[in-house]
Amino acid sequence: MNIKELNSKFQNCSCKLEHICPIDYVNIGEDATNSLTELCKPYSNVLLVSDENTYEVCGEKVFSILNDKIAKNLILKSNGKVVIPNEESIAAIENAITDKNDLIIGIGSGVINDLCKYVSYFNHLPYYIVATAPSMDGYASVGAAMILNGMKVTVNACPPKAIIADTEVLKNAPIDMLKAGYGDIIGKYSCLNDWKLSALINDEYFCKSVYDLTLECAKNVATLADGILNRDAKTVGVLMEALVIVGIMMSYVGSSRPASGSEHHMSHFFEITGILENTEYFAHGTDVIYSSVCTQKLREELLKIDELEAPHQITNAEYQEKIKEIYHGVADEVIALQDKMGWYKTSKFDTYKKNWNKIKEILAEAPSSLEMQSYVEKIGLNMDDFKNLYGDKKIQNAIWFAKDLKDRYSVLWLYFDLMYK
Repeated sequence: MNIKELNSKFQNCSCKLEHICPIDYVNIGEDATNSLTELCKPYSNVLLVSDENTYEVCGEKVFSILNDKIAKNLILKSNGKVVIPNEESIAAIENAITDKNDLIIGIGSGVINDLCKYVSYFNHLPYYIVATAPSMDGYASVGAAMILNGMKVTVNACPPKAIIADTEVLKNAPIDMLKAGYGDIIGKYSCLNDWKLSALINDEYFCKSVYDLTLECAKNVATLADGILNRDAKTVGVLMEALVIVGIMMSYVGSSRPASGSEHHMSHFFEITGILENTEYFAHGTDVIYSSVCTQKLREELLKIDELEAPHQITNAEYQEKIKEIYHGVADEVIALQDKMGWYKTSKFDTYKKNWNKIKEILAEAPSSLEMQSYVEKIGLNMDDFKNLYGDKKIQNAIWFAKDLKDRYSVLWLYFDLMYK
């Protein structure tokens, strides 16, 4: 893909915001890794960061290409588990940095990308990412999804200067990661609807051009399930390009709003509670597509309401009790975030009542829950697996309180405000 050409299309946007993405180079294709030879000519002291799996997949090749330029080859140890983007992992990378380093190259997908993005930003170093799986849309985004003090937070940073994605590597990624990338894109149907909803309810900034291109990516990827499951290199390349484009859209607006809404908040809920409780959870994008079915069912339930009735208001004592029950050791951080937002202290009921017909028009734009479930099935997933892993109580807790992990309005807030009992 041509990053300069994409940037030119978004100049002088009607939303009046200057859309900027500082990525210099994107190469998605066969033997893309070989382009590092030319890309790294300006650098002489590179910190290479991978984990045990990604080094085996692609790190050895990168090391051989840049051998004399690699000052340190850091392979993060997972001890048979998943590397977590937390304080311990950050420290491991920062301890490997010297004042001579002039570039960080990450080899991996979500966690490695987020860690390198975070560390490079706070250490004023450029970084490249060599992707090993088309599993998520954060490669090109400004945000680094971290787990700090036990909380899932998105920290503003800078995108990589270059994204390198060899389709021969991508297509051979674990099938669960391919499914997760598909799921992350399908989730855009949900989050884009949330964005429109918040623009109406909260007068939030909205860019139609970013919205339209992100929706176009979702529609294109929705047709790719068979090719992805068959590990077709060209199809997997199209998926990867969609993931990168969505990340660029996030960079354009300076936040993850075009790509993350209620379905992502539920996914974060399952991840955070899984870490807190030491219980299993699905890959991020897999949880996203499952949760997109759930959030769409909420929209359909709300669409059945003709006349609004004043809802039950949760008391502060009731709220804190539920948050402490669900979030355990990070409950205070969750409560503090919502105290800062102040949305529990004010009522949006009058706004809902005044705009109910417009709200319903927006909710009706999203694909039906049956259509969303068909995407789940096309990519070889099963809603029963989602229900069996988490159970009805945990899923219901996510519907009510996943929103509290973030400072972003979505259909979860609308549903809670009108339906919580």
